[in-house]
Amino acid sequence: MSIRLPFFGLLAKRDPMEGLVEHYNKIAECIATIDESLECYVGGGVCREFEELTRTIDEIENHADVIKRNIRNHLPRGLFMPVEKPLFLSYTKSQDNILDSAQEALHWLAMRKVDIPEDIQKDLIYLLDAVERTTILLGPALEATIALVNGESLDRDGTKNLYCKVRRERENVRTLKNELQKSVYAKDIPFKDIYQILHFIGCLDDMAHNTENCADFLRSMIAR
Repeated sequence: MSIRLPFFGLLAKRDPMEGLVEHYNKIAECIATIDESLECYVGGGVCREFEELTRTIDEIENHADVIKRNIRNHLPRGLFMPVEKPLFLSYTKSQDNILDSAQEALHWLAMRKVDIPEDIQKDLIYLLDAVERTTILLGPALEATIALVNGESLDRDGTKNLYCKVRRERENVRTLKNELQKSVYAKDIPFKDIYQILHFIGCLDDMAHNTENCADFLRSMIAR
């Protein structure tokens, strides 16, 4: 039976769980960049050049990778970890996958210009909004988990409810994604356009999927 120390912060210079918050904050920056790109794509309005937008998201993802490596390279011995180390690393991987999918989404959008049919433009934006809500809900869930495992909070039920909110919004993303895929397949446009749009949709769905995975790992961290 392993023993965890609830007052981890008193024994280490920096709680590795806090590093996850810093890494998580990069997700919002990635979504903001995709949002700007998509609005430009479907609206034809004034926006930054796609080359600049893809460079921006690459820089954000690279910065997130530095944070991730720093977290992993400075992990304390297992006994002094606030949670099981394999669980911690699995969570870190899933959270990083959200950023990887965001980066891939924008690269597929920027690959070549596609005239997105007018009647699916709004649905694409609604899907991105739902993905954004899903990832936003992960933030409070992560912070509540950190407080719980570090002995700063006793609100176990409230923390579990935050995981449920993530899962419900992820289900909403799944529904929107399925409907949108059907609509895109039904369009009388070149198949390479269909493929490019569907892959972009798939990347957004992967972001929500990995966010749900993160919530599941957080749930495991507080399981007894």
